[in-house]
Amino acid sequence: MIRQHIEAKIGKPLTDEEFDYFSKLLRHKSVGPKEVLIHAGDRCSKLYFVEKGALHSFLTDDAGNAHVVQLAFEGHWISDMYSFHMDKPALFTVETLEHCELIVFEKTAIAEACDKLQKIERFFRILAQNAYAAAQYRIARSFSADTEARYLELIAKHTDIVQRVPQFLIASYLGVKPQSLSRIRKQMAERR
Repeated sequence: MIRQHIEAKIGKPLTDEEFDYFSKLLRHKSVGPKEVLIHAGDRCSKLYFVEKGALHSFLTDDAGNAHVVQLAFEGHWISDMYSFHMDKPALFTVETLEHCELIVFEKTAIAEACDKLQKIERFFRILAQNAYAAAQYRIARSFSADTEARYLELIAKHTDIVQRVPQFLIASYLGVKPQSLSRIRKQMAERR
């Protein structure tokens, strides 16, 4: 899956030699639900590629309220990019929501692969660009679209999200109270 993901992003195939070299730098991790992979305040030196499962990252404010900033499913990446790139304490906690099969990328392994393989360097550059663009889009939509429109967009993109992610986490991701999301879902059901 990771090879297909890389080749799709860069628009070129990896040679078997390139992929063999790269794959030796990776490790697989199998974790159950409710496992914390990154604790806010710790240093983060890993990126996670989701082969199977669902995770979320969240920020806890001074009042102790958790705010979901990312939901990650199959084919997604998750980490605390601020900590990873800036070598600062993590802002976010990353936790599994269900059993996950992950590929773990250590910061040193990524640096080595990028130094040795131009295609891998290109891949991680494209990945960073796409993540930045997606973050900007999400910020823009949070100001320009109402909650119902953002909810519809989310469930269109992830058709099984309602079955996989608790409603209170979806509400947090959308920046609303669970009661507001319940009301929106009820209104949508009544219109059908």
